[in-house]
Amino acid sequence: MNDRISLVKSKAFAIRIIRLYQLLSNNKKEYVISKQLLRSGTGIGALLREAEHAQSKPDFLNKVRVFASNS
Repeated sequence: MNDRISLVKSKAFAIRIIRLYQLLSNNKKEYVISKQLLRSGTGIGALLREAEHAQSKPDFLNKVRVFASNS
């Protein structure tokens, strides 16, 4: 259940990041930082979805810990 909450929250976060990216690139003409923000902000959900396919709960936690340590 908690992993489902993480996926919902990461999707909502990614949507907010995408909107911020659009604002920065369209209005402020900022491209370098906004592209990096887009990649890192939307990557969270992808990594959580990958962890969702873990073989066991300890494997899931290990995948999430690896993700968190690389952030």
